[in-house]
Amino acid sequence: MKILHLISSPQGEASFSVKLGNAIVNELQSAHPDHTLITHDLTATPFPHLEEAHLTSFYTPEEKRTPELAEAAKNSDEAIAELMSADALVIDTPMYNFGIPSTLKTWIDHICRAGKTFSYGEKGPEGLVKNKKVYLAISSGGVYSEGFMKPYDFTEPYLRTVLGFLGMTDVKTFRVEGVKVPGLQETALDKAIEAIEL
Repeated sequence: MKILHLISSPQGEASFSVKLGNAIVNELQSAHPDHTLITHDLTATPFPHLEEAHLTSFYTPEEKRTPELAEAAKNSDEAIAELMSADALVIDTPMYNFGIPSTLKTWIDHICRAGKTFSYGEKGPEGLVKNKKVYLAISSGGVYSEGFMKPYDFTEPYLRTVLGFLGMTDVKTFRVEGVKVPGLQETALDKAIEAIEL
């Protein structure tokens, strides 16, 4: 099994999403001793925000790209190749202002490409990234999986939507919630790790 682990919190090992993501990776490694693991800290080596050169390169056939356009497409091409070769993805993300960090969003912007990871046909769009297992490790200061704050959660719904659009529909979500709430924060991480089922 090839595991792709994406980290989007700038807090490193102190991050609850990273701790939960690492626990998921450990479970995958135990279940698949013959695995290979690729880990990307998107805060340490962030993808660039899309600019005109990136978009031009995406819509220019490879054989017609100038050296400048080839360079502009490099990050995206490599990320897509890595994604396609992976069997499982573990995506760590904290909730920032009800959504995902911009570092994760830019990675998504680089992998969402017509003709590469999705296509448009007579029946509408079709995802081309198939047969992947995806595990989301989401952390939040409050509780957003249920209760009156659930409508404010744009992390899981967005990720499930965009990943599903690309063809990745086998998605499991694990949450470490209430890390800023007295009475919950003390056991939030242990509770989240205990809930991991592959």
